Formats: sequence, C-alpha cells, structure tokens
Amino acid sequence: MHVGNARYLGPKDLPEIIPVFPLTGALLLPGAQLPLNIFEPRYLAMLDDALSGNRLIGIVQPSFCEGRNDTATGPTQALCEVGCIGRITSFAETGDGRYITSLTGVCRYRLFSEVGGTRGYRRFRIGPFAADLENRDDETLVDRAALLAAFKAYLEANKLKADWESVERASNRTLVNSMAMMSPYGPAEKQALLEAPDLKTRAETLIAITEIVLARDFGDMDSILQ
Repeated sequence: MHVGNARYLGPKDLPEIIPVFPLTGALLLPGAQLPLNIFEPRYLAMLDDALSGNRLIGIVQPSFCEGRNDTATGPTQALCEVGCIGRITSFAETGDGRYITSLTGVCRYRLFSEVGGTRGYRRFRIGPFAADLENRDDETLVDRAALLAAFKAYLEANKLKADWESVERASNRTLVNSMAMMSPYGPAEKQALLEAPDLKTRAETLIAITEIVLARDFGDMDSILQ
C-alpha cells in the first residue's frame, strides 16, 4: 500500500500503538480519502503529535450501544472494535484555531488494549488487517451492473443527480469505496461496510442496504429497480 510519501508493505511498517479519533457515522476505507475539520483542543494536540511523528491516526466509531468502559482514570466511551488507519496527506491552518486536513486510508485495524496518554486524546494497541496492505486483484469479482442499478434507483427515488461520465470512468474499487463512504446511511450500516472482508462483499453489502432503504421508504423494489 502506497499512501502519500510512505509505503506500507506489512504490519511491521505500522506502529503498535496509534491515537484514535472517534467519529460517529464516519467511514474511512483503505485507499480512500476522508476530509476533517478539527477544532477540539485534544484533537488539535493529536494532529500536532501525528504531524511530528508518523502522520498516522485511527478513525473509529463510538459503540452503538452507547456503553462506557471503566478504566483507572475513570469511565470512557466504548468504541467499535474495528476502525481504519489514516495517514495525513494534506493539512492547512485556518487562522481561527482550526485545522483542515485530509486522511488517506492505509488499512483497517482491530482495537486491543488502551494505552494511557497525557494530551487528552486516546491511544490504543492495535492489530492491523494485513490483507488490506496487499495488492489484491479482486475488482473483477464486483457485480458492477447490480451496483450501478442500485445506485441509479437510489438517485432517482430521491430526485438526485450524478456525474455519470465520472462514474463510468471509475474503477470498481474506487466506485465501491466512494459510494460506501458517501452513502447517507447510519452508523451501523457504515460499520458493516467497513467490516466487510473484501471488496466483493462490501459491494454486495452496499447493494443490500440500498435495496432495504428503498423498499422501506418507497415501497415495491421491483418497480423501483426497473
């Protein structure tokens, strides 16, 4: 995996401990980009530390059950077990105390134990998904026609438009990951898309979620997809 000016060939190229940024409804996938507007002091400190180090930050969603974990320093918000490591690939200061940055996804990870820190943000030991760092040729397994049919049905049902020339030029990987990240679905659906084991399954999951939403909100799926 080549991200920005860095190359990650295996888990040994990644740190054992990373800072994590909990964001409800946020989805970052390997190779894709996530823009962030950072203003909270502890996350400004997190970004400063990342920029002076390996430029890596873990994006993760808070747990859907809204539970809390008891630690030596008090209760903390429970997090989903799987997130995605992002590398800071663009950065700008706004002049009013905010940072505008963009993360490019490196690989997914599983949270292990939390590690104490002194700057207000949380850090965890992680287990990277090594398969995400491999150059897998699995784009041909995606049912592109079914994916585009579901996408078109969603747009038409919601009276939205798309740049179809750009859609047609996009690779299957870009198309699936972009649609997953930009989809207006809830945190649980976003987590399901993140945890899909491969590109084919992610595409199938995205199609299924779209069809469920269309059937729920607009009725007969057969007429919608025709």
